[in-house]
Amino acid sequence: MDIKKLHEKPPYGMIAILFFGAFVAILNNTLLNIALPSIMNEFAVKPSAVQWLTTGYMLVNGIMIPASAFFVQKFTNRRLFLTAMILFTIGTALAIIAPTFGLLVASRMIQASGSALMMPLLMNVMLVAFPIEKRGAAMGMFGLVMFTAPAIGPTLSGWIVEHYSWRTLFEIVLPFAILTILFAMWKLKNITPNTSVKLDVFSLVLSSVGFGGLLYGFSSAGDKGWGAPIVYGTIAIGAISLIVFIIRQLRMEEPMLDFKIYKYPMFALASIISIVLSVAMFSGMILTPLYVQEVRGISPFEAGILMLPGAVLMGIMSPITGRLFDKYGARILAIIGLSITVVTTYYLSKLELDSGYYYLMALYTIRMFGMSMVMMPIMTNGLNQLPMRSNPHGTAMNNTLQQVSGAIGSAILLTIMTKRMEKSGESLFNDAASSGNIPTDKGEMAAMEHAIELKAMLDGINYSFLVATFIALVALILTLFVKRVRPPKYEDMKSPVAEGSGEANPVNE
Repeated sequence: MDIKKLHEKPPYGMIAILFFGAFVAILNNTLLNIALPSIMNEFAVKPSAVQWLTTGYMLVNGIMIPASAFFVQKFTNRRLFLTAMILFTIGTALAIIAPTFGLLVASRMIQASGSALMMPLLMNVMLVAFPIEKRGAAMGMFGLVMFTAPAIGPTLSGWIVEHYSWRTLFEIVLPFAILTILFAMWKLKNITPNTSVKLDVFSLVLSSVGFGGLLYGFSSAGDKGWGAPIVYGTIAIGAISLIVFIIRQLRMEEPMLDFKIYKYPMFALASIISIVLSVAMFSGMILTPLYVQEVRGISPFEAGILMLPGAVLMGIMSPITGRLFDKYGARILAIIGLSITVVTTYYLSKLELDSGYYYLMALYTIRMFGMSMVMMPIMTNGLNQLPMRSNPHGTAMNNTLQQVSGAIGSAILLTIMTKRMEKSGESLFNDAASSGNIPTDKGEMAAMEHAIELKAMLDGINYSFLVATFIALVALILTLFVKRVRPPKYEDMKSPVAEGSGEANPVNE
């Protein structure tokens, strides 16, 4: 492929197909959040089990993303995209007909195996298709398009779940996925260079067992208890596998994930902050719909409307935050954003049975506004300290840890909510029994049990948000140690030393 000719006339039609495929995948994922309570009721599963539809999806993404660099280099972009879309389409079709909760989770994981490859592939195609001076504008458009799906997903999902079955969420996605495959077969061309690289299968197995063991263990604790052998056993196996995986990567000449990048202090700090923030962010995205629908009894559509302004505001803030970062750096933005996040998360831990709809909307929107000022600046500041040759490993590392930490964090906080809910429900029932307020009438007894269940769930949700407040506070404290890192100047990058080694010393302020 002639790169000069490609830069003179970028393949906009081909990139549009890639965009649409990624958009469909992201939309499908965001559609499901509002539908979790409905799925939980239909299959009669607990919150700690239903969250596997989200955490299982994120886990597969976390496993596939480290290997995506191999796939992008090994296979043509046309073949890789078609494979990814076919896997996603098969998973979508299976979800529509899934008769059991287990098959539904499996369908979601098949979807994830395809969608996980789309984003790295799209990013790689854009880097090849556009010259350096046009990449900024291209990436800006990429960000706006990718924020559209999370913005409309919850609202569209709420309306569909209120009027139709949750299976309709997959039914409306399926024809668009098939259409994307047909267009890709017709218009997609190969523009990315391919090299002869080898995948270290043992590393892939270790990362899969490691992340999978940790997630399964943490997710199962809500149902089986932390003392169950299956819980601490899988967590131990996962931890040992990850330790072996890290040691193996440090000894390999061409590691699947290069952990040596953690010798750069600002990247290491940015990675830790991103992990902590992911836990707080994903927990809010799951706990809020549970409170709104299960405790407040608000319809799925109105629940989606409640979350819409926050998602739209995040999309609007993305390019603005980028410009503010260029001018002021990450530290001041992150301190302001995390301060807002800590305060709003604390207020979410003080919810009542009758908290106002617009109060909830304002609180959730302000919280998302705070988070929009943190993640991108902190991650970019960390990546700026890495030499150019390490950027792919830095990006893969951030994406992997963000996915897995969000999944594990959600599992832990939902486990905390479940345990608190059970303890609170037992306490409330004992109080009623000791005061002689247990009714003899079946109808009154059912009403009392329902009231106790609502109060117990509210207490569990509030307690989980309180824990999330302290998690966000940890991120805020860590942000105080962030130093501004500027990328090396172009002249430094073109020096003989830089060209030979790929190293260029960034400037810390």
